[in-house]
Amino acid sequence: MQAFGIDIGGSGIKGAPVDVASGRLLAERKKILTPHPSTPEAVADVVREVARSFGWKGATGITFPGVVSGGTIRTAANVDKSWIGTDAARLFGTAIGGDVTVLNDADAAGIAEMMFGAGKGERGTVLMLTFGTGIGSALFTGGLLVPNTEFGHLEIRGKDAESRASERGKTEHEWGWKEWAQRVSEYIQHVEALLSPDLIIVGGGISKEAEKWVPLLEGVHARIVPATLHNEAGIVGAAVAATGMATTRTTHAGAEASVAAAGAAVGGE
Repeated sequence: MQAFGIDIGGSGIKGAPVDVASGRLLAERKKILTPHPSTPEAVADVVREVARSFGWKGATGITFPGVVSGGTIRTAANVDKSWIGTDAARLFGTAIGGDVTVLNDADAAGIAEMMFGAGKGERGTVLMLTFGTGIGSALFTGGLLVPNTEFGHLEIRGKDAESRASERGKTEHEWGWKEWAQRVSEYIQHVEALLSPDLIIVGGGISKEAEKWVPLLEGVHARIVPATLHNEAGIVGAAVAATGMATTRTTHAGAEASVAAAGAAVGGE
């Protein structure tokens, strides 16, 4: 079975068709820079362009960097604030002319890693953290997704955690791997104290260089492993959500409900 996944980020929007049975991309992904300002209309135009570049007309899953409830955007930390209150499922459905499922970007990445990547077969509490423009989070317990956790906005030393520990923060402040890893360690220690996960998966593009910083993380009791799908995770997870497929092969049947609840599928009404 195939579906199309589109991953909207603060810096880029990328998409590709996906074989949802294997988690493989069926073509090289198409990536376009996120427009600035990243208004709903401007982003929808890019989403349309990404889908049309593949001639896609079927089920599509789309991630968004914020809280998504019933297809409507509730928060927008790293994109234009005019997104708040927007019915994104309807907007994108109209833009590409098909059924669309919209869900939080880190939730999509987590779904992909739980089905096909570093979380496959894990039955305890699993926390996925994505480090990029911000910090995304996805929490699973017994294979069931708790959507829209947004733990990147926890307060650390009086500041939004992602301002101190995101990949963007590392780049903007020119922190070396050791200095950045110390900030990431402090953040993960804080999250671990709240959730006591059995496994922490660290993702985002910077996970491709995991050997440079994951061994430097300190003071964390949970197992920490790098994501295996890297920047493809959001695309894959979005496509899986669009089909309503579950992680029953690797976790518990309850995950089927979690995937369905993660986004809202609508046509271009």
